[in-house]
Amino acid sequence: MIRLPALVFALLLAATPARAQGAHPLVKYGKWALAAGALGMNYLAARAHDRADEQFDALESRCRADHALCSLDSSGHYADASSEALFQQSVRYDRQARHWLFGGESALLGAAAMFVWELTRHTQKPDNIPFEPEVRSLQRATGVGVRIGF
Repeated sequence: MIRLPALVFALLLAATPARAQGAHPLVKYGKWALAAGALGMNYLAARAHDRADEQFDALESRCRADHALCSLDSSGHYADASSEALFQQSVRYDRQARHWLFGGESALLGAAAMFVWELTRHTQKPDNIPFEPEVRSLQRATGVGVRIGF
């Protein structure tokens, strides 16, 4: 399963753009892949956060029902094994949410960098533009017209 993305990545690196295309395929399509990855990772972070909240809510419900289930031992852990398991599961889901958020933010930063890089890069105009608008600065006016190439 991991071989397919690696194969696609290698093909994108090997492809050479035509003169009129401008950007390298890795940049052209990679920015969209990173943006989609950022959305996916943020969705997974939200799901992990919701699971952590569910586990902690279950722990709070146990504590409200019977205070003895939530007493702490000398090391600061819950004396009841089920309460400790709920707490540890909540912490585990929170850690997963943090990792997904970090990955999503990194992917979003990478996508933004690729968008900016592609927009600021100077590309040559193709020779096959039939009508090209032209703006000239004259002494007391601005001239606007169309250049027709033959």
